Amino acid sequence: MRIVLFCENKYAIDILYPIYQEAIKSAENQLLWYVHLLKIPDFPLQGKVDYTHDMQQVYDFSPEAIFVPGNIVPYYLPGVKIQVFHGYAAEKKDHWIIRRYFDTYFTQGPYFTKKFKELSAKYGDFEVVETGWPKQDWIKAHMADFDQEREELLRMHGKKQIVLYAPTFSPSLTSVCALKSALLHLVKMEDIVLLLKFHPLMRKEWVDEYKLFAEQNEHIVWVDGFNVTKYQLMSDLMISDTSSTVYEFLLLGRPVITYRTIAKDIYWTNITDATQLPNAFENALYNEEDIVRRRWIVDNYDPHLDGMVCKRMLDAAADYIRRHGVPKERKLNLWRRYTSIKTFGKIKRRGE
Repeated sequence: MRIVLFCENKYAIDILYPIYQEAIKSAENQLLWYVHLLKIPDFPLQGKVDYTHDMQQVYDFSPEAIFVPGNIVPYYLPGVKIQVFHGYAAEKKDHWIIRRYFDTYFTQGPYFTKKFKELSAKYGDFEVVETGWPKQDWIKAHMADFDQEREELLRMHGKKQIVLYAPTFSPSLTSVCALKSALLHLVKMEDIVLLLKFHPLMRKEWVDEYKLFAEQNEHIVWVDGFNVTKYQLMSDLMISDTSSTVYEFLLLGRPVITYRTIAKDIYWTNITDATQLPNAFENALYNEEDIVRRRWIVDNYDPHLDGMVCKRMLDAAADYIRRHGVPKERKLNLWRRYTSIKTFGKIKRRGE
């Protein structure tokens, strides 16, 4: 297949990279990354993969399959348009919005599959296939890769555990304005190193504030890089809010504390006041009820932890094409067409 890996936002890179790694195993696959220059001016895979910032080049590549972790993909591109999701945060309203850009949804687990199949029956213009989430393949392959770095970090700081603070970027949902003092208190009270890993879309003033916070306080470490998963694998516990990283961490079988999550169904420890953080820390580590609830998350949100997700995705894309052919473009209403062009620009179609 001719495959496009579609990166509008930086977080898409480490979601799509496992698909790339699986696809290049076959010489029959041709791959092109689309990288949205406005949001990703510095592409971390530059020099390692074929990519373009030019939507005309994507169109001329004539893709047969386009994998998209975001909410939108240009309707005028050829190829089956595949939603692969940017996480597990089902409580966010936009997770269930059908914008009509996609031919098929590759869902993570039974919880998502059931709902999207109901939506598929309602709208009648997309399919649903349960494959698992591609990032899980990378996690399985690299589960122990950072053990030595973890041990060196603990030895350097003379501590026993690593805690990751990974808040969401959304101003209405983020905990960055509420938890700073509580995080400092936790570091002083507990035998931990605190890692700070912020979302790529986090406001610059909050990023700068917490970078300075790390510089000024012992045993608090600011970490960069687009891949939060590395630091999840190194950590014993994660603190967050309303973020899809919560579910990624729970799928590792490890405890999470959130601050004022909007999730209706909570399968971890949630606090509503910053002063509750120290007690929550102790409870989250050893709470047997939380262990049972984490097992439910694995079974329902994403049981496909076998390292074969990307193979299933590529097989499902090929199967869609066998049954339907390669779509020339996606039929949309005028508003969606306008939104697509406004976001990604126009192209010159063949024959024009």
